[in-house]
Amino acid sequence: MMTKTIRRSGERVRWWTYLLLGLAVFACLFPLYWMFVVATTDTATATRLPPEIAPGGNFFHLAGLVFTTVPFVRSIVNSLIVAGTIAVGHAVLCSLAGFAFAKLRFPGRNVLFLIVVLTMTVPTQLAVIPQYMIISSLNWVDTLQALIVPGLASAFGIFWMRQHLSTTISDEILQAARIDGATTWQIFWRIAFPLVRPAAFVLGLLGFVTAWNDFLWPFIVLKSPEMYTAQIAIKALQNSYSIDLGLAMSGSFLATVPLLVLFVFVGRRMVAGIMDGAFKG
Repeated sequence: MMTKTIRRSGERVRWWTYLLLGLAVFACLFPLYWMFVVATTDTATATRLPPEIAPGGNFFHLAGLVFTTVPFVRSIVNSLIVAGTIAVGHAVLCSLAGFAFAKLRFPGRNVLFLIVVLTMTVPTQLAVIPQYMIISSLNWVDTLQALIVPGLASAFGIFWMRQHLSTTISDEILQAARIDGATTWQIFWRIAFPLVRPAAFVLGLLGFVTAWNDFLWPFIVLKSPEMYTAQIAIKALQNSYSIDLGLAMSGSFLATVPLLVLFVFVGRRMVAGIMDGAFKG
């Protein structure tokens, strides 16, 4: 009976399903391939019609220019520090706030959560000026903490973890833990957080990618080359009057490699965490 069910479910997959999946994979991978093609050529080749679709032989030369033009290794390290710290902050701090909104009872809880959700409707660009004034008053301009501290938590992360904690953990488990003498912190760290760890991992990974790709805020607060993140270093590769596409794309490709390596190792856990939330929701 099970064999027949498997066969029937397999028969529903038609050839056009694989065709659509193949086209979707091609649409996702082709921009990365084209970036590598341009990174191995020069500007003239990149703008030629019809375009070149085969990689050239200048990648290592252009990659060497990237490392000699800007402190690119230091920029990658700075991005790893900023993005890694923000990822951990998202996973822990947003889980704490989500736990408070989901399982604790205190005056104004619903109003505060509504305010948090409403902040998601405000464009991030509107917060640039007041945020810069705060950072300047703290003497954090041209420092990595100016990038880390504002990104340690987000309204989306709090909302994400609040929903997961509400649907994953029952109030009876928390009441039993309190009867056994557990404190609120012990309930969170030993009971709640381990149960929602997959969702927190996905949130941390999303925070890592967002911080890694951020350009506007680092471009405003970072001044010295040794403080540059990867995206600002790529911007520094561009001339004021012209853009060397091969050099810029070489830097972009090198800055993308750490993300590709990250997804190779944690991509399965990310999908598992998303699917876990989907089934529970």
